[in-house]
Amino acid sequence: MASPIEHCAPDAGGRHDGAELLAVEGIHKAFPGVVALDDVSFRLRRGSVHALMGENGAGKSTLMKIIAGIHQPDAGTIRLNGEAVRLASPLDALKRGIAMIHQELNLMAFMTVAENIWIGREPRNRLGLVDHRELNRRTADLFAQLRIDVDPEAEVRSLTVATRQMVEIAKAVSFESDVLIMDEPTSALTEREVAHLFRIIRGLKAEGKGIVYITHKMNELFEIADEVSVFRDGRHIASDRAEALTRNDIIRMMVGREITQMFPKETVPIGDVVLSVRGLSLDGVFRDVSFDIRAGEILGVAGLVGSGRSNVAETIFGVTPASAGRIEVRGRPVRVDSPGTAMRHGMAFLTEDRKETGCFLILDVLENMQVAVLNRAFCTAGFVAQNAVNAACEEMRATLRVKTPDLQERIQNLSGGNQQKVLVGRWLLTQPKILILDEPTRGIDVGAKAEIHKLISRLAGEGVAVMMISSELPEVLGMSDRIMVMHQGRVTGFLDRAAADQVKVMELAAQ
Repeated sequence: MASPIEHCAPDAGGRHDGAELLAVEGIHKAFPGVVALDDVSFRLRRGSVHALMGENGAGKSTLMKIIAGIHQPDAGTIRLNGEAVRLASPLDALKRGIAMIHQELNLMAFMTVAENIWIGREPRNRLGLVDHRELNRRTADLFAQLRIDVDPEAEVRSLTVATRQMVEIAKAVSFESDVLIMDEPTSALTEREVAHLFRIIRGLKAEGKGIVYITHKMNELFEIADEVSVFRDGRHIASDRAEALTRNDIIRMMVGREITQMFPKETVPIGDVVLSVRGLSLDGVFRDVSFDIRAGEILGVAGLVGSGRSNVAETIFGVTPASAGRIEVRGRPVRVDSPGTAMRHGMAFLTEDRKETGCFLILDVLENMQVAVLNRAFCTAGFVAQNAVNAACEEMRATLRVKTPDLQERIQNLSGGNQQKVLVGRWLLTQPKILILDEPTRGIDVGAKAEIHKLISRLAGEGVAVMMISSELPEVLGMSDRIMVMHQGRVTGFLDRAAADQVKVMELAAQ
């Protein structure tokens, strides 16, 4: 491996000016039952992007929350521009020029975009009241600078997950901080929106900002990062220049082993049609959607944000009532008027946004995992066989490698990727015949992704019909038997696995 970044000089293009903006040394942090960080050190240079890589639970987000003033370290030192500092709160960190974009979005749904961005910093009129005209003007100016097309007066609850992510990014930039921490900022963005974000990041670099970039996406790392640090099990494993590392180097350091197959798609017998959708429509959202999924088949669904992919899945599962069309399960017409009805027909649905529509954050891992099966397989005469439930949930936790001290740990204390694994486990416990997955590996590390993909292939081999929505084209291409592409609420085409490639999918997605 090449020499570590601590010894690298600025390159001829001026990516680094050599100035150390932020340094943490000997950081230790423990939570009940788990050591999150063990003697960790990290450095960020001015005018550079430093990527943090590691499996879920490796300690990346915990370290960043310490730097952002959310957690206090049990031991260690933080230096900002060479000066030792104590960051007592997020407000304290902001005042010192440190802003963080969280993996789980923290916007207030019933407030406007402008109100969310400037909360606590609102312009006031002569009477001391919030000057909404000035508030919206400032927001419009910020969005014009960042080339973000969002109405400042729109309520956040009306926005897509991707648009909310861009609002979070704009909010962080509005603080004009020297240190900007981005925790999985592209988890809900399309390739076009990622390219837009990277333009913003390069502009911030040119202004001398230091950016910490947490991601699980290797292609992003090599496109935007100057330096890389790898964490594993709460320890700092190595740091180096991005150009000195290969994808395999990083994966090996992250997981401590080789991953030989990222997309373990197996050829399995394709059976009869399990789910048939004809002319499905939802007024103003999507129209005339028709497709079949057969037993053992994985139907990938691709399309840009706003194409209607998630809305179709929600309608099939009974979250939103269809305005037209019909659904058949194993050749029999069914009326799916609620998620409960969908489950009785053998459906399971992993939603796109784990925080808003997936996790019960104040409940523990066991309660989150068992909630879908308490009125089904583990109940007799109205009584829950709790020992059997506990055993099944513990087995699922082990299968999915959920990092948690025990099943009684609150799910909000888990990393985002481990929360996602709990939700996958919840639905697998129902033993579905039709499995609808909306962004199943969002926020999950490379090792866990391979395991989830292997699990999906195994389920298909057992005859489960799988509908998999994903914004990651390599995932869609690598895992699907067929691909359905959508654009602006309509199906624009189908591609067989053998004939599909990224160009053909994007041509259909942009029609």
